[in-house]
Amino acid sequence: MPIGRSPWRCHRSCSLLKFTPAGSYSWGLQVSHFSTSRLLSDRNKFPSFFRTVPSDAFQSQGLAKLVLYFGWTWVGLVAVDNDYGTQGIQLVKQEIVKAGACVAFIVYILGSQADRNAQHIVKVIKESTVRVVVVFATELDFLPVAEEILRQNLRGKIFIASEGWSTSFLYSMEKFAPFFSGSIGFALYSGIIPGFEHFLHKLHPAEDLQQTWVRMFWEEVFNCTFLSMGNRTGRQCTGMESLTSVQNSYNDNSNLRATYNVYTAVHVFAKALMDLQTCNDGERPFFRKICADIKDFKPWQLLYYMKKLRMTLSNGKEFFFDENGDPPAIYDIVNRQLGPEGSIQPMKIGSYDTTTSNGVFSIKTGAIIWDNGEKEVPQSLCSKTCPLGYRKATKIGEPVCCYQCVSCPLGEISNETDALECFSCPWDKWPNLQKTHCVPKPEDYLSYEEPLGTTLAFINILSSLVPCVLLRILTLNKSSALVKASNYSVSCLLLGSLSLCFLCSLFFIGYPKPEKCLLRQAAFGMAFVLCVSCILAKTITVLFAFIAIKPRSNMKKWTNAWVSYMIISACFILQFLLCVSWLSLSPPFMEYDLHTNPALIIVECNEGSPIAFWTMLGYLFILATVSFLVAFLVRKLPDSFNEAQYITFSMLAFLCVWVSFIPATLSAQGKYTVAMEIFAVTASSWAILICMFLPKCFIIVFRPDRNCKDYVMERQRRPGVKAYRI
Repeated sequence: MPIGRSPWRCHRSCSLLKFTPAGSYSWGLQVSHFSTSRLLSDRNKFPSFFRTVPSDAFQSQGLAKLVLYFGWTWVGLVAVDNDYGTQGIQLVKQEIVKAGACVAFIVYILGSQADRNAQHIVKVIKESTVRVVVVFATELDFLPVAEEILRQNLRGKIFIASEGWSTSFLYSMEKFAPFFSGSIGFALYSGIIPGFEHFLHKLHPAEDLQQTWVRMFWEEVFNCTFLSMGNRTGRQCTGMESLTSVQNSYNDNSNLRATYNVYTAVHVFAKALMDLQTCNDGERPFFRKICADIKDFKPWQLLYYMKKLRMTLSNGKEFFFDENGDPPAIYDIVNRQLGPEGSIQPMKIGSYDTTTSNGVFSIKTGAIIWDNGEKEVPQSLCSKTCPLGYRKATKIGEPVCCYQCVSCPLGEISNETDALECFSCPWDKWPNLQKTHCVPKPEDYLSYEEPLGTTLAFINILSSLVPCVLLRILTLNKSSALVKASNYSVSCLLLGSLSLCFLCSLFFIGYPKPEKCLLRQAAFGMAFVLCVSCILAKTITVLFAFIAIKPRSNMKKWTNAWVSYMIISACFILQFLLCVSWLSLSPPFMEYDLHTNPALIIVECNEGSPIAFWTMLGYLFILATVSFLVAFLVRKLPDSFNEAQYITFSMLAFLCVWVSFIPATLSAQGKYTVAMEIFAVTASSWAILICMFLPKCFIIVFRPDRNCKDYVMERQRRPGVKAYRI
């Protein structure tokens, strides 16, 4: 709005801003209430242009943010092919794409064509899967497209309107209700002009100076005619009608938009002039520190105060101009809702305010009525939302919003919808079945609480009592011929070691604590080397005894009991030194196996030095092999020394068990590896126990008649018995 002689008039409806001289003299200072082109923000070209309406740049950014606010990522764009539409819609697209959403199409309303390209535009919208279409146009530019939408009966779309047509009464007609009901858009901010309602109510055709205009207004409002107008048909206006009893769009003081911007423009100039007039000596902003004279000032002096202007409007909001001459961007957000009379009216449901610090949008979502009366926000997506546990995978040749949902890979989760990536769980956690969150991994070890651990523990504890029972039998019959012939003291030591072999398997059951890991293999190795060395001592004693009975043999001294003890001690000490070295240099320790089964934490004992572990087992294997070979060679000696046969079978069973243990261990995992070792310990111990002591105990308990010296020496006295040379 110009002061004095206005130099320019700006027509907003034109695609290209046109400036027409309004007089021969120009102040070069304007405040527009309706010019929204973003080109006018160029201070190099328009250094003295101001406006009370926001630039289209703010509107474009706001429309894009509105689309994103409701979660719409797949939208179509329609715009008029002039500066207003093309510049506005390109900025909308730029903001939408920057935020990660996608534009399905852009079509333009062509002013050069008779039908404004309406058929093609509606065809594109109809064939597209988008639910939301942004229309950046004025009411007249969009009208041919609206008529084509009506003709083709295009339903089910949500239109986002620019302020150029969002509040237009053209689209409030009943015929457009099925197609534009539920649409939302931006509208110029509406405010209340103080005193304006009172002014309207005072209008009267008999008193107002502009009687012709007021009479036309009066006849329109009250649907009557004045006699002086020459029309005697219809109801006559009396002049007694009251405007206070009427509520319509003409006197609706709460919905002033362009009018309020005019009111603001007048106040802006008034405030700038007041600031110029009240210049005090302390300011003196101009050359030579003087103030401007209100009766004779220059345009550039008023321009100074316009740039500095700050004022509070009637609505309580602060008004000022930024460095481009633009005011704060404030828009109403309107929603076209179906009224009781069948038309659709724009209802304010929120605002877009760039001056607020707690968010630019203030929307009453519950007050919005969408298409077909829906209350829930409609979706406009190229692809369905990926649920929790899935991630988005782009389709080749498609926009980023068109994707497929792929389940998270093993060991990863996604705990939000439309996740771009899945992420791994911590080392001690694993995804749940739905892959939505991480749960603690179960620890896997051979526990006393589970059936397998309970069964093995019960069997081995019960088995450890059997050698004690047999030891009791031998003790009660230690003076018998059979017990004496089988080396009573070594047999007792062998039974004790077998009991320890059964019990050492208990170290393998339960949580693998560090001290348990440290001792279990060493205890197993020491118990079994004691057992096998006793058998080896028995075997060598049998051999020495047979050689000693030959004529002129000097081997009788090697049949003494101390030889057996020396053999046992030597074998045991060697194993003891090996275990001590192992535990000192590279001891076993507890570790978590996270690789064998990623869904479990396998708690196990790392043997520390595999070489030491297999050396210990190899040493046992060598002792057992030597015992087996020697026993096999002397298995057909006379009956008094026939224990070699039992040793042969026991060592054969022992070797078979431990040879089969190696491939079984390599194929087992976790607690089943431990269970296989316990089974090998139990089976080999039972093999020795059965083969070595079952025949003797059977004779002692059930056939005592054979437990005598004569029976033991019977075979030696048989004719035809041959002596075997070793």
